Amino acid sequence: MASTSFPFYHNCEGPLASVAASLLQGCASSTGGTLRKARQLHALIVVATPCGSSPFLFNNLLSLYAKCGALSHARKLFDAMPSRNLVSYNAMIAAYSWYPPGAHSAFQIFRESRLAGLGPGASTLSSLIRAAAALREPLLSRALQSVVVRHGLLNNVCVQTALLGMYSDSGSPEAAESIFSEMGEGDVVAWNAIILSNVKHGKIEQGLRHFCRMIETGLVPDNSTFSIVFNACGRLENPNRGRIVHAKMIKSEMEPDIPSQNALISMYSSCGDMTTALLVFERIEKPGLVSWNSVIAGYSDVGEGEKAMEVFIELQTLSFYGGPCPDEYTVATVVSATATLPSICYGKPLHAHTIKSGLEFSIFVGNTLINMYFINDDPDSARKLFNCIQIKDVIIWTEMVVGHSRLGEGELAMKYFYHMLEDEHKVDSFSLSSALNSSADLAVLKQGEMIHSQVVKAGYEANLCVCGSLVDMYAKNGNLEGASSVFYRIKDPDLKCWNSLIGGYGNYGNAEQAFELFNKMVKKGLQPDHVTYLSLLSTCSHSGMVERGRFYWFCMTADGIMPAFKHYTCMVNLLSRSGLLHEAEGFVMRSPFSKSPELWRILLSSCVIFRNLEIGVHAAEKVLISEPDDSPTYILLSNLYASVGRWDAVAGMRKRFRGLMVEKEPGLSWIEIKNAVHAFSADDNTHVHINECRNELLRLQGNLAHHISRPSMYLTVTRNADDDDSRGASSQSFSKASSTRRLGQNISECTTWCKKRSGIIV
Repeated sequence: MASTSFPFYHNCEGPLASVAASLLQGCASSTGGTLRKARQLHALIVVATPCGSSPFLFNNLLSLYAKCGALSHARKLFDAMPSRNLVSYNAMIAAYSWYPPGAHSAFQIFRESRLAGLGPGASTLSSLIRAAAALREPLLSRALQSVVVRHGLLNNVCVQTALLGMYSDSGSPEAAESIFSEMGEGDVVAWNAIILSNVKHGKIEQGLRHFCRMIETGLVPDNSTFSIVFNACGRLENPNRGRIVHAKMIKSEMEPDIPSQNALISMYSSCGDMTTALLVFERIEKPGLVSWNSVIAGYSDVGEGEKAMEVFIELQTLSFYGGPCPDEYTVATVVSATATLPSICYGKPLHAHTIKSGLEFSIFVGNTLINMYFINDDPDSARKLFNCIQIKDVIIWTEMVVGHSRLGEGELAMKYFYHMLEDEHKVDSFSLSSALNSSADLAVLKQGEMIHSQVVKAGYEANLCVCGSLVDMYAKNGNLEGASSVFYRIKDPDLKCWNSLIGGYGNYGNAEQAFELFNKMVKKGLQPDHVTYLSLLSTCSHSGMVERGRFYWFCMTADGIMPAFKHYTCMVNLLSRSGLLHEAEGFVMRSPFSKSPELWRILLSSCVIFRNLEIGVHAAEKVLISEPDDSPTYILLSNLYASVGRWDAVAGMRKRFRGLMVEKEPGLSWIEIKNAVHAFSADDNTHVHINECRNELLRLQGNLAHHISRPSMYLTVTRNADDDDSRGASSQSFSKASSTRRLGQNISECTTWCKKRSGIIV
């Protein structure tokens, strides 16, 4: 029986090998069908060949299983092989090297080959280097390079190319450059590896220089080369370079593949040229899902949410007729593109589509939906969606912290931040910065200091974004020493850090230090932005420096910065509090915010102090045109009439005030003392220490009456109060201004009052 099988084996070995080679070539296009054929071939080999036959056919079958991703089949075949040679071990090592979770198994097979007395060849070491890159262990990488040198394979192009990829993946572009410089004449794969290494690590210009050198050597770039270079041009947002490379690709008469065409679409869309991106897309004969996603992402990048939605609808329609179906990346991209549009028209229908498609539990999609709801000022929907997601990662937790922080909901932001820590998620720079921003807004120094300890523990004390938030947190809490300490430890502080410290000095009355810091910032070569000038104008407003305020206003406009509403608020506050009421009135009327009641209300408040009835009445009329039921305006107008002795007008104003049934919203303040937060509200007598607080306020009121020469708005209000309760409310309003000195609220009033109070309390 055996004698008849041997001739059959020798006659079949060649054809079977040809079948295996053919299947290897077709594996990339149809993995499922190829795997079935590989199993059939395996069965034929088992039946047709003797047990102790040559491993030649089995080696081909090993490579075939590996190409199909059937590692378990390959390992079973490898273990069952009656005899193995170096090619068998190399095939198995290569299979594991392409599968990152199996990288350790690649080294295990290598040890077995060494025990079998087989020395490593170039193919063996190339595969091991690829496995080491997946493990990201520097010591193992250096050890492998020493093995390469010991076996005299350092000049082998395949090994050198593998070393290039390993050092690139391990974050050592300098080592990759060193390996490349030692290569004689690299092939296209080696050039692609060094270009990709530079682009991946942000050295885009260096990567493009390598591309130019590659062209100069006479090598013809392949589709992979063009894909990498298109990506580099897109990251530079330089369409001219991208067009030159595109022209080079057309001139080479190379048939572009789908990945290079997708990279071309992404490049043009990143540069804002969606017209050309669409031309490239339309020339793709059968665009796949990646191509559609690239177009949608392109519209998202340029802020064309409606067009992104139109492309998504077109893709969805094609999916009903056998076209590609949108995946979670598609949905997440279109949600992100339409996030700034009304959620009732875009975001919520997309959310419904997500549920219908079974993607409601996708963290990737859920994160973009939560962000969309926060952008649309709908935190309730964001919280409901967050609670529906069972498995949450650090990104989605961070989104909740960042979202609530941006909406000014500091307490909720801190709540989610602490829950994230309780779930043992590793915090990142975004979550830490948002938590610090919330601590700054809430003015809770103790919490800010605890988050600072988390910053140090997580190793983000050198992160610029986090450091800027730390400076801001300490500055807004009045701890200027802590803010300065963090600031001067930063090697190269960015504009946010400078702005935070300048604002901190200015808000707490250290005007000269703020101006000195600003001059240092300009000498460092940093360009002031709108936040810088807002801090400077606010400082001038708090300190009453009119001429310097005018100077910074001129500098701001000279720098091409368009003044925003807050800039006008600071200037109107500065001019009106300095008694320049006519100039302040003209300033408001010339501003683009002349219809804003806030600016006129600021002017009205100063008119009460300086007893200017004409301008004050005009300001009140402007406010009441847009807000006819605004209670603070009626109160200020009543006080204005009282300040000039127009008691008949005061009575008429109060009668009208009662007829409108308007009620002034009570003020609310809080202060942290000995790890406890004490909250105060106007006309609230529920605090346990209310009697002690009231007695102390009455004492301060009496002392202030003797030390302040000019009648204040506060004294006018109390003098014309109807009863003792309103006097108590006014005293508590003053309590809010003084107790929130550290909290950064009502800073301008606090600075003035506390400076006068400093010699009174002691």
